Amino acid sequence: MVAGGWVLLSRLARAEEGSRHYFPFFADGRLPPPLPPPVPLTSTLPLDVPALTAELAAQGQALGLNKIGFHAGPPGNLTGLEAWMAALDDAGIPFFLKSVDYADPLVAAQSLAQTSGISHTLVFRKTGVSYDLPNYNLPPVEAAQQHWLHHKLAFPAALDPSLVWVETVNEVDKNRAEWLAEFALETAQLALADGSRWAAFGWSSGEPEPEHWESPAMLDFLQLAAAHPDRIAIALHEYSYDTDDIANIYPYLVGRFQALFQVCDRHGIPRPTVLITEWGWEYQDVPPVAEAMDDIAWAAWLYAAYPQVRGAAIWYLGYGYSGIADQAQRLIAPLAEYSLHHYFSLTPGFGAVDPALFAPTQP
Repeated sequence: MVAGGWVLLSRLARAEEGSRHYFPFFADGRLPPPLPPPVPLTSTLPLDVPALTAELAAQGQALGLNKIGFHAGPPGNLTGLEAWMAALDDAGIPFFLKSVDYADPLVAAQSLAQTSGISHTLVFRKTGVSYDLPNYNLPPVEAAQQHWLHHKLAFPAALDPSLVWVETVNEVDKNRAEWLAEFALETAQLALADGSRWAAFGWSSGEPEPEHWESPAMLDFLQLAAAHPDRIAIALHEYSYDTDDIANIYPYLVGRFQALFQVCDRHGIPRPTVLITEWGWEYQDVPPVAEAMDDIAWAAWLYAAYPQVRGAAIWYLGYGYSGIADQAQRLIAPLAEYSLHHYFSLTPGFGAVDPALFAPTQP
């Protein structure tokens, strides 16, 4: 027994347990072929989500919506953010919003969700030296208990932890992947016991290495996350590090989440919930609006193919970073228009991950 009582399953037991709810393989052990990429579609009128859902279902298809939203913080430039939230909520379109050290945007979003019943994906993170990283000098279980209590006490009272995800670590040391897996196992158990939603790791863009998902403790954590998709998630960052090319060295930066899904598929683990809690180009720059929206259209097409990806938060509407908030704020109105008029037709079912299907032609 480790990690707060979580029984580590053997590989065989894990496969048997997963097979009760997850049937990705043919009888000969092969994965089915990849599903066709989503088909991008547009509507001149704002989307009617129930009508489109029924229309596509009659054709044997599923509805996909834009899942790219915003990363907010202590006010840099939030002008238009509440209007964006209200417009999408009114249309029945879930949005993705993360905020650090500033609960107000999430309080407003939470209120919308509680009234409308729309499942918006909301993420809060407390920043600072003592909050960003666990104490690597402690045993991972002890470090998790200490770090979780620290964040639990700092979680804003106005936010409902059963609705708002909490991200407790940020850009962790990928060379400590096994230690972090044991840390994550314990933290996940604490979050489940407290009725919270927790997002693990906050890996930097381009991390971790694929093999870091395959250590014994990490596989057990992924199994636990897969068993609780509405309570435990994987937080990733996906930046291109190039304002001129959102698909820079694709799929090793933007699109790297697919490596995680390939590992899960190999081990018969259902794909866990993924929150891309920082997304964009560079930490101080956003492209001009027209170019940025072209990039967003491509990324929205990619993420639409994977229902486990709940969304991506455009960096950054908060203070600092050479005034990037003023650049990112210019995307709020265009992104609202895009979300209200663009959608995807998805082929239901399960298929192998093939990143080449999305590289990097615009839809």
